[in-house]
Amino acid sequence: MNRITRRQFLQRTSAAGAALAFPNFIPARLLGASAPSKRVNVGHIGVGGQGTGLLNGFLGCAQGQSVATCDPIKDRREAAAKRVEQRYAADRERLGYKGCRTYNDFRELLACDDIDAVVVATPDHWHVPAAIAAVRAGKDVYVEKPLGISMEHDKAMRETVHLHGAVFQYGTQQRSFSQHCGFACELVRNGYIGDIKAVHVIAPNGQRGGGAKPEPVAEGVDYDLWLGPAPVTPFCRDRCLGGGSGKGVYHIYDYAIGFIAGWGAHPLDIAHWGYPHIPVEYEGTGVIPTDGLFDTVMDWDVRGRYASGAEFTLKPGSDLTTFVGTKGWIAVGRGRQTLAAEPASLLDVKIKPDEIHLLQENNHYGDFLNCVLTRRTPASNIDSAVQSDFISHLGDICIRTGRKIKWDPKRETIVGDDSAARMMRRALRAPWTV
Repeated sequence: MNRITRRQFLQRTSAAGAALAFPNFIPARLLGASAPSKRVNVGHIGVGGQGTGLLNGFLGCAQGQSVATCDPIKDRREAAAKRVEQRYAADRERLGYKGCRTYNDFRELLACDDIDAVVVATPDHWHVPAAIAAVRAGKDVYVEKPLGISMEHDKAMRETVHLHGAVFQYGTQQRSFSQHCGFACELVRNGYIGDIKAVHVIAPNGQRGGGAKPEPVAEGVDYDLWLGPAPVTPFCRDRCLGGGSGKGVYHIYDYAIGFIAGWGAHPLDIAHWGYPHIPVEYEGTGVIPTDGLFDTVMDWDVRGRYASGAEFTLKPGSDLTTFVGTKGWIAVGRGRQTLAAEPASLLDVKIKPDEIHLLQENNHYGDFLNCVLTRRTPASNIDSAVQSDFISHLGDICIRTGRKIKWDPKRETIVGDDSAARMMRRALRAPWTV
């Protein structure tokens, strides 16, 4: 059902009630939480490891129903569809549910009028092209982090979301699932630690390795579509089929900028949530492996400065964001118990009704679906997603150039270094564009 039908369903049935011959008994499922006016049809683009994890999360949300899976790797899309069918086996009589379809090409999924929203959990180099195509097709989008493989792609995504009025949720789930992260940011935003003097971010390190020996394309893999906008390179399993954080696209520069963004997106998102600015100066060091398939930055040490004069650092380690103010400090990470402060009494603060409140819901997927239905802004909105992703890119660029980078936040460009500014863009393999 399209958005207009969902929004107007109850109004229309109420207004037409006198003219319609309703049965004496109306099943609760037609008027309750799973009524057709209150459910979002969802398509899943990219159903590998992370995509399947997101699928499981969305299957637990009563506000939506998953109706399609898409992946250029046949086994993945079929396994995901089977998972959906098994989950809904007991709900076959739910009004409007006709099973889960599978697609090799995401453009076929986007052409379906009965799909309201899509979850994009492809390799990083596909995030923005697929999400922009979805928004242009009239869909709302949940996009896995990190955002784009270039800063210009990030800008294009933001422009498209605003132009079409789409609902966009970024896959930085700690804004909902890790409620202590929101509490920490509320303390910072409401001035409980005073003026910000420094923001320190730690994210898990990148990795080296990966076998680059060419192999025949594996059966059931549409490798040309998998590559999409990326350069043509020989197929090998560690490039395309490798599982977990130690293999595959997370650490290959053709498809990503590495864990500085791929995992850095989480603590950097918290940094921007609590202190909604990005540094204007960056310098740093790092290692770019040359002894295997993986060639994204690792062992990074990025140092910067905000326009306010506050210090910024980004280093490898655990997952942690620390805000240092004139009245104390707060450190917070994704783990449920990763929250500390000085003075410790900060942790007992109750945010007042008239102060800034950041928390919306405790389910990131449900928050997105509810926003699709109500048209409000989700917890992880496009504007903040772009800004936090910029920090990753600027850190990567300063390492790769070996120079100090200066950022103009109003013009949103690197200034005083034309060659570094050109690194804000990446060409896409024809015919793909954003």
